Amino acid sequence: MPSPFPGMNPYLEDSEMWPEVHHWLITVIAELLVPQLRPKYRVAIEKRVYQTTSEDSVLIGIPDISVGRNLSSVKERSNLAVASPPATPVTVEIPMLEEVEEGFLEVREVGTGEVVTAIELLSPKNKRSGEGRRAYESKRQKIFSSLTHLVEIDLLRGGTPMAILNGAIQASYRILVSRSDRRPLADLYPFELQQSIPVFPLPLREGDTEPLVDLQALLHGVYERAGLDMAIDYTSEPVPPLSEADATWAHDLLKQQGLR
Repeated sequence: MPSPFPGMNPYLEDSEMWPEVHHWLITVIAELLVPQLRPKYRVAIEKRVYQTTSEDSVLIGIPDISVGRNLSSVKERSNLAVASPPATPVTVEIPMLEEVEEGFLEVREVGTGEVVTAIELLSPKNKRSGEGRRAYESKRQKIFSSLTHLVEIDLLRGGTPMAILNGAIQASYRILVSRSDRRPLADLYPFELQQSIPVFPLPLREGDTEPLVDLQALLHGVYERAGLDMAIDYTSEPVPPLSEADATWAHDLLKQQGLR
């Protein structure tokens, strides 16, 4: 079943579904690029690993007091007063360290092994405060200070967008193409839910033919190949929720296709 949305499918942004979508997309982007870039370049699938906990949480540590069994007290139990029944506890959730792996792509020059272009597909943790954002922002700044191009794809409405100096530009989704030889200038492709995802060129070494990345076609392909329609309930509202105008448009679109 094809995706009912002409552009980004907002139901894919759910944090429960996004890791699968993320994995599929970086794989099919690599599949698209490899035959167009060889033999000069290869595309490597890499991963960033870090540990994180829930926001403002306190890590579990070693207790200050150890409670053990005193054998002598067992022998003299008759001398102890009868204890009151224990109080009823409240069930709470404790912060646990979570190891996170985020995949990304690197276009490397075969002859030198140098990373020519990094391709990042943002995850929800990259757009929320915490270790996930700090880890990505640190890498982002290192790339901006290097000779590596950066393609940053943001298909998530939730969270805080990555920093650009043109703060007046508002968009639900965006693709940033930062060429090392043009910094601090970069090409931004902003788009909305009702629009198709823009086609953009992949920056390479000067003089090389740059392949076009049709992310829209790739996303539609992933939707069908992965059978994502079977994991989505279109009678419910997407998470995060849509604006009033987009919600009305999406409702009419889904109703026309018999999904509502």
